[in-house]
Amino acid sequence: MACFEPGTIVELDGREVVTLPDVRSATLRVTRGTLWITQEGDPQDVVLRAGDSWAVKRNGLTVVEAQDDASFWVIGHRMESGEVGRAGRRASPWAATQHAFAAFFALPTRNPVPYF
Repeated sequence: MACFEPGTIVELDGREVVTLPDVRSATLRVTRGTLWITQEGDPQDVVLRAGDSWAVKRNGLTVVEAQDDASFWVIGHRMESGEVGRAGRRASPWAATQHAFAAFFALPTRNPVPYF
Protein backbone atom coordinates (compact mmCIF):
# COMPACT_ATOMS: atom_id res chain seq x y z
CA MET A 1 0.00 0.00 0.00
CA ALA A 2 1.54 3.31 -1.08
CA CYS A 3 1.81 6.30 1.25
CA PHE A 4 1.19 9.91 0.35
CA GLU A 5 3.92 12.09 1.81
CA PRO A 6 3.09 15.24 3.79
CA GLY A 7 2.27 18.00 1.34
CA THR A 8 0.19 15.78 -0.94
CA ILE A 9 -2.51 17.63 -2.84
CA VAL A 10 -5.93 15.98 -2.87
CA GLU A 11 -8.16 17.01 -5.76
CA LEU A 12 -11.93 16.51 -5.57
CA ASP A 13 -14.74 17.02 -8.06
CA GLY A 14 -17.87 18.84 -6.88
CA ARG A 15 -19.79 16.79 -4.25
CA GLU A 16 -16.99 14.21 -4.10
CA VAL A 17 -16.18 12.93 -0.61
CA VAL A 18 -12.93 11.66 0.88
CA THR A 19 -12.51 10.15 4.35
CA LEU A 20 -9.25 10.68 6.23
CA PRO A 21 -8.83 8.28 9.18
CA ASP A 22 -6.81 9.27 12.26
CA VAL A 23 -5.10 12.40 10.92
CA ARG A 24 -5.04 14.34 14.20
CA SER A 25 -2.58 17.25 14.09
CA ALA A 26 -2.58 17.37 10.28
CA THR A 27 -3.40 20.72 8.69
CA LEU A 28 -5.74 20.95 5.72
CA ARG A 29 -4.94 23.93 3.47
CA VAL A 30 -7.51 24.67 0.76
CA THR A 31 -5.96 25.84 -2.51
CA ARG A 32 -9.09 25.85 -4.67
CA GLY A 33 -12.84 25.61 -4.09
CA THR A 34 -14.90 25.12 -0.94
CA LEU A 35 -14.77 22.17 1.48
CA TRP A 36 -17.25 21.01 4.11
CA ILE A 37 -15.52 19.06 6.89
CA THR A 38 -16.97 16.99 9.71
CA GLN A 39 -15.18 14.90 12.32
CA GLU A 40 -16.32 11.75 14.05
CA GLY A 41 -17.71 12.61 17.48
CA ASP A 42 -17.68 16.39 16.89
CA PRO A 43 -21.09 18.08 16.52
CA GLN A 44 -19.56 21.17 14.92
CA ASP A 45 -18.74 21.12 11.19
CA VAL A 46 -16.35 23.47 9.39
CA VAL A 47 -16.52 25.12 5.96
CA LEU A 48 -13.25 26.19 4.35
CA ARG A 49 -12.65 28.23 1.20
CA ALA A 50 -9.55 28.76 -0.94
CA GLY A 51 -6.81 30.21 1.26
CA ASP A 52 -8.18 28.77 4.52
CA SER A 53 -6.27 26.37 6.75
CA TRP A 54 -7.62 24.15 9.52
CA ALA A 55 -5.92 21.78 11.96
CA VAL A 56 -7.55 18.39 12.64
CA LYS A 57 -8.11 18.28 16.40
CA ARG A 58 -8.94 14.62 17.00
CA ASN A 59 -8.38 11.11 15.74
CA GLY A 60 -11.19 9.14 14.16
CA LEU A 61 -12.72 9.74 10.76
CA THR A 62 -12.48 13.19 9.19
CA VAL A 63 -14.90 13.47 6.28
CA VAL A 64 -14.17 16.11 3.62
CA GLU A 65 -16.77 16.96 0.96
CA ALA A 66 -16.07 19.32 -1.94
CA GLN A 67 -18.91 21.78 -2.48
CA ASP A 68 -17.50 22.46 -5.97
CA ASP A 69 -14.29 21.39 -7.73
CA ALA A 70 -11.67 21.74 -5.02
CA SER A 71 -8.15 20.84 -3.98
CA PHE A 72 -6.38 20.89 -0.64
CA TRP A 73 -3.03 20.01 0.90
CA VAL A 74 -2.68 17.60 3.79
CA ILE A 75 0.26 19.03 5.71
CA GLY A 76 2.12 17.27 8.50
CA HIS A 77 0.65 13.77 8.38
CA ARG A 78 1.11 10.61 6.33
CA MET A 79 -1.93 8.98 4.71
CA GLU A 80 -2.29 5.51 3.27
CA SER A 81 -3.51 5.59 -0.33
CA GLY A 82 -6.09 2.86 0.37
CA GLU A 83 -7.66 5.11 2.97
CA VAL A 84 -8.00 8.06 0.64
CA GLY A 85 -9.60 6.26 -2.30
CA ARG A 86 -9.66 7.59 -5.82
CA ALA A 87 -9.76 11.23 -4.75
CA GLY A 88 -6.13 11.29 -3.62
CA ARG A 89 -4.02 11.92 -6.68
CA ARG A 90 -0.32 12.58 -6.50
CA ALA A 91 0.30 15.94 -8.12
CA SER A 92 3.49 16.89 -9.90
CA PRO A 93 5.83 19.34 -8.14
CA TRP A 94 4.89 21.95 -10.74
CA ALA A 95 1.17 21.51 -10.00
CA ALA A 96 1.83 21.97 -6.29
CA THR A 97 3.68 25.21 -7.01
CA GLN A 98 0.86 26.44 -9.24
CA HIS A 99 -1.73 25.72 -6.53
CA ALA A 100 0.41 27.44 -3.90
CA PHE A 101 0.77 30.61 -5.99
CA ALA A 102 -2.92 30.61 -6.89
CA ALA A 103 -3.91 30.27 -3.23
CA PHE A 104 -1.43 32.93 -2.12
CA PHE A 105 -2.65 35.54 -4.59
CA ALA A 106 -6.35 34.59 -4.66
CA LEU A 107 -7.73 35.57 -1.27
CA PRO A 108 -6.41 36.60 2.12
CA THR A 109 -6.29 33.88 4.78
CA ARG A 110 -9.52 33.70 6.76
CA ASN A 111 -10.51 31.90 9.89
CA PRO A 112 -12.67 28.80 9.36
CA VAL A 113 -16.38 29.36 9.76
CA PRO A 114 -18.29 26.90 11.98
CA TYR A 115 -21.14 25.25 10.12
CA PHE A 116 -24.23 24.51 12.21
